Amino acid sequence: MPMKQQTIKNPVTFSGKGLHTGVRVTMTVNPAPADTGIVFRRTDIEGCPVIPALCDYVTDTSRGTTIEKDGHRISTIEHIISALWTLGVDNARIDIDAPETPIMDGSSREYAEAITGVGLEELPAERKYYHVTEKMVYTIPEKGVAIILYPDDEFSVSLHVDYNSKVIGNQYATFNPGDDYTSKIAPCRTFVFLHELEPLMKMNLIKGGDLDNAIVVVENPVPDEQFEHLKRIFNKTDIEITGGYLNNLELRFNNELARHKLLDLLGDFALLGMRIKGRVWATRPGHFANTEFMNQLKRTIRKEGEKPRFQYDCRKPALHDINSIRRMLPHRPPFLLVDRIFHLDAQSVGGIKNVTMNEPFFVGHFPEEPVMPGVLIIEAMAQCSGILVLGTVPDPENYSTYFMKIDGVKFKRKVVPGDTLQFEIQLLEPIRRGVAVVEGKAFVGETLACEAVMMAQIVKNKK
Repeated sequence: MPMKQQTIKNPVTFSGKGLHTGVRVTMTVNPAPADTGIVFRRTDIEGCPVIPALCDYVTDTSRGTTIEKDGHRISTIEHIISALWTLGVDNARIDIDAPETPIMDGSSREYAEAITGVGLEELPAERKYYHVTEKMVYTIPEKGVAIILYPDDEFSVSLHVDYNSKVIGNQYATFNPGDDYTSKIAPCRTFVFLHELEPLMKMNLIKGGDLDNAIVVVENPVPDEQFEHLKRIFNKTDIEITGGYLNNLELRFNNELARHKLLDLLGDFALLGMRIKGRVWATRPGHFANTEFMNQLKRTIRKEGEKPRFQYDCRKPALHDINSIRRMLPHRPPFLLVDRIFHLDAQSVGGIKNVTMNEPFFVGHFPEEPVMPGVLIIEAMAQCSGILVLGTVPDPENYSTYFMKIDGVKFKRKVVPGDTLQFEIQLLEPIRRGVAVVEGKAFVGETLACEAVMMAQIVKNKK
């Protein structure tokens, strides 16, 4: 997979009816800038509210995945998301004039063909990946559901379904790096068991379902009166059962049902909002299990994000010692708050501040309970980021960086005399017109003490 984010080159429009609502809907997938993610925009509502396609916003998983924000929802999003994400689209704005995506033929075939038809455009931002380092497990034992995620350098899925059905039997499906999603997975249609139809209708679902957009599995003989009932439901006079399937005389694959479950899983996994480097084994997955597992994974990622990424070893020589830092930064004691730089690359920097009782601010903050002021922790992170951004100019000693904005500041631990602060600064986007946006974190040992997103302007000093 490419390392840069991508979007589609041109808009593509789809029209049809919603599977559950039955309403006519027009949906246009538009290109979007880097770091937009995949978002839906309800054009039929005043103000055109936006709903991000993320697991944080999933509110319903009954026969499809529904997302909702501020009371506005979009249902059955998994097919279009599956096609976009798996074909390499990281960013798209989906304009839609109804509360549900069009079901088309019950698969992602038309979506995938349209996306590959218009092509993709690379964006000037790095892709976000989560590299699995430990085995993760999600199960619902009473339903035989299991999803296991193993460490790997690439993303792949092996999937197994067994519904104790003599028609379906045991089915397996796989998706591996290099597989052609458009021909292998996208054409596989959604399915339902005949005995589920009546309950779904009573739940006010599948109003747009018919024999042209779903595979209906028939397990048992159907009495004549039930046949007549089905004819009325589907408004068809030529209903028949062939090979255990209602009016589906030929499956597109002998394991089409397992492949459709794989299609759904790929769409639901996209709701993590970042790509996964790991190997998935799934048994009887469904929308609830898929999205719950993504929520579990997101919690793990957040927890891991509160631990330092860089390993500081005081025995190793500094990349920049205090004398080198003094040559790069205009700050001087008692306001020079970085002692050492131990990591530096084009996107990130790691620094150290040794906090001692000799710091002048402890005289008044506070005399009986010395605590490093939070604003100075922010300032120390900003000075550390200055080493990163000033490294982009040939004569950094002639430049200074000035705050423009600080967002998302959180303090999670007191910093006191004797602590060693470890700073980790990550560039969030390319520096444009001298403006840098960075994410800063300050740790004491393994504990996150402070975090913030900072914007600063690089300005040449007046002579």
